[in-house]
Amino acid sequence: METPIDSIWRYRGRFFRPRTGLGALRPPAFGAEPAGERLARIHRSPHFANGVFQNPGGPARVRPSGSGRDMAKQFLDKDSRSRRAPRGTIPVHPTTLADLNRPPATGLRLTWMGHSSVLAEIDGQRVLFDPVWGERCSPFPFAGPKRLHPVPLPLAALGPVDVVVISHDHYDHLDMLTIKELAGTDTVFAVPLGVGAHLERWGVPAERLRELDWQESTRVGGLTLTATPARHFCGRGLRNTQHTLWASWVVAGERHRIYHSGDTGYFEGFRDIGAAHGPFDATMIQVGAYSEFWPDIHMTPEEGVRSHLDLQGGDPGGVLMPIHWGTFNLAPHAWAEPGEWMTDAAGAVGQAVAFPRPGAPFEPGGELPTEPWWRPLTRPVPRVWNTGGRSRSEETPSGDLDLAGDR
Repeated sequence: METPIDSIWRYRGRFFRPRTGLGALRPPAFGAEPAGERLARIHRSPHFANGVFQNPGGPARVRPSGSGRDMAKQFLDKDSRSRRAPRGTIPVHPTTLADLNRPPATGLRLTWMGHSSVLAEIDGQRVLFDPVWGERCSPFPFAGPKRLHPVPLPLAALGPVDVVVISHDHYDHLDMLTIKELAGTDTVFAVPLGVGAHLERWGVPAERLRELDWQESTRVGGLTLTATPARHFCGRGLRNTQHTLWASWVVAGERHRIYHSGDTGYFEGFRDIGAAHGPFDATMIQVGAYSEFWPDIHMTPEEGVRSHLDLQGGDPGGVLMPIHWGTFNLAPHAWAEPGEWMTDAAGAVGQAVAFPRPGAPFEPGGELPTEPWWRPLTRPVPRVWNTGGRSRSEETPSGDLDLAGDR
């Protein structure tokens, strides 16, 4: 089953889908299909039925809805295209060993590496979520969405990682070259059911895999990691068998609890996750690459705030860090829209939000990064979320920001 991004490439003429002969080839980046006992375990899962994994809250539309013509029109619109990338260099913080060698004073520190990649230092251990160090989120080096900013530091300079956590097997969350480099370390990999087949093909020993179904947990050192439900889908190859699970993740230490949403649409299950595992000191919530063409599988910033409140028991608390935005151009919305919309949505309910530059460590229990660093790099963003989706003339003020370099 194709992803929305597959469809976008096809409509824009930027992606060639191999036909029968070439389709018989399976590039290493496609990974591997689950087999043997791994496949048998998938078939025993209570979340697997009718040959595929099932979403919580009922079926989710995983193909773009609406007409291809309407989607192509929106993607090709001249004004829309001009807003989907930064007008200048994204201010990446050059993360150094000094940043990461000093233990966090509060016991919890987060470093957003871009998109959904986050290094979490929690109660003396280091967790790396959805590491993507590749130049493109694609199986091919010559096609697919390209990074809008460099990674803040080389993967080898990150230092030891206790556990790598993968949310699902889409290319912008699971990067073959990154995994191959991490396979040469001593780290443990915590992944949803079926995803281990990809990692084993890329050199990760089976004994270093912790492959979980929803609501299953594993211990790594002093941490408990639990795979929790998400509303999304899976697949890497030309033939998507829906035999790999997707998940959000709870990581609990002796003093702190954090949550990483992976990719998900909004659903009522956030309340159950919060009741079972919360409240959280920090949540990392997907709020980018949303579209009216795939409303069931990604969240808008407003839905992201709502999910955070659900996870916290209904009231503002902890710190929300938006992820899945700013690094790859994956949807028709303006590049800076998630930041602006999140600012408004969180402000309306009094929820603390962290907006770190990529690579800049911060402690949720300390001073939060709140500067809208994206504004000097973008034209003002129409605040369509305040008008029920209808455009109006009011736009985000640019203040005294220097836009002289824009062209």
